[in-house]
Amino acid sequence: MRVVPPWALISAATAPTLLIGGWTLAAARQPGGFDAVTGTISALAGHDATDRWIMTVALAGLGLCHLVTAAGLRPARPAGRALLALGGAATLAVAALPLPAGGGSSAPHATAAAVAFGALALWPALAVAGRRAPDRAAGLSTGTGTTAAAALLLLVGWFTVELVGGGDRIGLAERLAAGAEALCPLLVVLRLRRARC
Repeated sequence: MRVVPPWALISAATAPTLLIGGWTLAAARQPGGFDAVTGTISALAGHDATDRWIMTVALAGLGLCHLVTAAGLRPARPAGRALLALGGAATLAVAALPLPAGGGSSAPHATAAAVAFGALALWPALAVAGRRAPDRAAGLSTGTGTTAAAALLLLVGWFTVELVGGGDRIGLAERLAAGAEALCPLLVVLRLRRARC
């Protein structure tokens, strides 16, 4: 019987704490305030941000947490774990490739963010065990994984529409999508640990 180790629970719980704490503290450090509804997380780590290191460290920590959690999700299918790890690696790339000064865009940053958002939205659907593998992911059903992935994809889709369309709720959409993606591994770890009790 494969179980999720305690260190994976710690990394899964640390991920949303780092992300939400990071964007909250980084926004508070911006002179004149920061509008979280219209301003992106990436802007808080961009070259123009005051104390940009706060959000950069939070993003890097989030990426590392996803990598550690993926390593500890032993009952989950390898494909799901690989996507979670890919999302973590891409999040590290987002931290390493900040937006340039002047509010411009960056193709490497956008590519890393797209990979991170996509992988972190899809991994729950691939992490669940098939009907004949109850020991691999007890407590996770195909319906649960598919529902979680669909909900995450809807949030990422909303963010994409706001981003492409220059919407006035881009920051809110991004925070909801990123926050849900950071919280999802913790919920999976908790469910798997409870199923083993």
